[in-house]
Amino acid sequence: MYELYFQNFRSKVPLSEEQQAMIQKNLAVKKLRKKQYLLQEGDVCKTIAFVEKGALRSYTVDESGAEHIIQFAIEGWFISDLYSFLTAEPATTNIDAIDHSELVLISKSAHEELLKKCSSYETFIRELITGAYIALQKRISSIISLPLEERYESFKAQYPDITQRVPQHMIASYMGLTPETLSRVRRRIAVGK
Repeated sequence: MYELYFQNFRSKVPLSEEQQAMIQKNLAVKKLRKKQYLLQEGDVCKTIAFVEKGALRSYTVDESGAEHIIQFAIEGWFISDLYSFLTAEPATTNIDAIDHSELVLISKSAHEELLKKCSSYETFIRELITGAYIALQKRISSIISLPLEERYESFKAQYPDITQRVPQHMIASYMGLTPETLSRVRRRIAVGK
């Protein structure tokens, strides 16, 4: 069950067999059905999840009931409400399964323990957080500076697997658009080709 997790780990940081055994004994497996919650707004986030199989999304819901997707996570990706996880304050996001999913979870206490005892784990987490920060900065820059057509083309180029697996209304939500606006953007791109 942990094959993809450790494959992902080793792609970023060397890992000895002893370190892998130490990390693995701190991991748990969880299966989610489609639309089942991993985290609900208001609960404290107690785990970081790695997607072995399936797809998840992180989102908020505004006063009018509209969903605003913050993040997708497919196989090989991590997802969590990092603010809640690190501060133990209530989560401001929901995380649920888009498809039936299999996850590898690490708890807050296990995470803290491994940061102290396993230098490879600490380096791996630093690499993940750095990568997440860079992706966030790119996303903000794209939202601020690119026309809609370029933003959509950039999204498709950067995340081709997501565009094939996730409904268009969710992609529209992630981009901060209505589904109708995204349809118009897609039509303009198709006509321009």
